[in-house]
Amino acid sequence: MLRTPTALSLLLALLLPQLVSCASPFSGATYSSSPQIINVSSYDPKERQRGGNSYTVDDVGALKRAGAHGLIARTSKGTEPDTKAARFLKAADRADMLIGAYHFVLPNTNPVTQANQFVDRVRGIARSQGLRRSILLVGDFDAKTKATDMAKFINQIKARTGTLPIVYLENSDAIKTQLRNADARTKAIIRQCPYWMALYGHVDSGDSKYSANRPLTPRVLLDIYQTWGNWSMWQYGGVNWNRSRGRSEAKHYSYGTFRSPRYFGNLDRPTERNVFNGTTAELYTFWERYAWKW
Repeated sequence: MLRTPTALSLLLALLLPQLVSCASPFSGATYSSSPQIINVSSYDPKERQRGGNSYTVDDVGALKRAGAHGLIARTSKGTEPDTKAARFLKAADRADMLIGAYHFVLPNTNPVTQANQFVDRVRGIARSQGLRRSILLVGDFDAKTKATDMAKFINQIKARTGTLPIVYLENSDAIKTQLRNADARTKAIIRQCPYWMALYGHVDSGDSKYSANRPLTPRVLLDIYQTWGNWSMWQYGGVNWNRSRGRSEAKHYSYGTFRSPRYFGNLDRPTERNVFNGTTAELYTFWERYAWKW
């Protein structure tokens, strides 16, 4: 006998996919379907390691053709500017990619001073290079950064630009402890910013309380930090320099339902790469909301 759906059953049908996604270790993200973003610094491009397509600091078309929707360039570290940021951002803007800039926040320099210099640096690049797009701003915090200094950096970026920065965190015990033990006001300031996580492998030297019994996934990392309910971007691929071999080595997450290859698409060298937690349309909406309209 046919039954008319109840309001509750209709509501469950709408919410169930979202609930399943949130409960998933990867929030539904996959290498093949999630929008991809590349991050670069003065250390890029890395050396050629195989046959394939190449990109340069002035031509990032190969990144876009490989599937990247956006590029985030390091503009500065502490008080020191990055030497390639302006050229990378100009190339990505010319290639019609989403663009972002990140500053590596050091613990031994006033965070407000660093925020001011970061904003001034990005504005200077945007004007001198004639950039057309709004720019996503990111604070990449050193593992020894105090939670209160993170909050000061965030507040100053908001005061100067009217927008919140994205918070990028390496997977370190020190910063996990800082966030878990932060006071409620400080944690609330940090929590309002979207979270960009770094996680390259399911077995990690991070928090032994979790590593010993639970494979590290984005969901487990959220549990450890006890700050955000979900993540916005995930750096699943990083690159180390192997001094003994004299070459770069890719580190990339490949476990469970999230399987990633050593190289991004058909590129001939390793890259630092990320997925966005959502659809391509949601990625563009996210960028529109948080990017600085300088």
